[in-house]
Amino acid sequence: MRKQKGFSLIELLIVVAIILIIAAIAIPNLLRARIAANEASAASGVRTINTAEVSYYSNWPGTGFSLNLVDLGDVAGICAGGNAPTALNACLLDNVMAQDGNPPNSGKSGYIYIYASVAGVGGINTGYVLTSNAVTQLQTGVKGFCAVQDAVVRFANPGPIAAGACAAAQPLQ
Repeated sequence: MRKQKGFSLIELLIVVAIILIIAAIAIPNLLRARIAANEASAASGVRTINTAEVSYYSNWPGTGFSLNLVDLGDVAGICAGGNAPTALNACLLDNVMAQDGNPPNSGKSGYIYIYASVAGVGGINTGYVLTSNAVTQLQTGVKGFCAVQDAVVRFANPGPIAAGACAAAQPLQ
């Protein structure tokens, strides 16, 4: 009787079952890691926008804070040409953060940023409210982040966080 070479069907099924068990353990951890990375990116994005707003306010005190996120970027492409920034093209944010989506909305890493300026006396913007919420709650992120003109990043867990609730939200440590 001749011995056949190769694997039996039972051996192949056992290997496939082991692979499926390992995948069932690894995939939820991978999804949690992606959510954590998106949340870290969103908190960092809020910090970046806060820093850009403080710079904008000091560079254009007659305007105050920017009217929308697009003003913080370089829509006209003047920064690369060595031209001086303007109040409408401040060159303080990358264009992905500043103009991805329709102003005042912007998105990055599974989170959408919604920005609104607060008009004061004499046409000077005296404040702003920035929120960053997951595009798809529980899939791209869980927490919601926000900031106002005091530049303190705040969060709500679970999100989303509304613009009106930002000042009362817990500060991010």
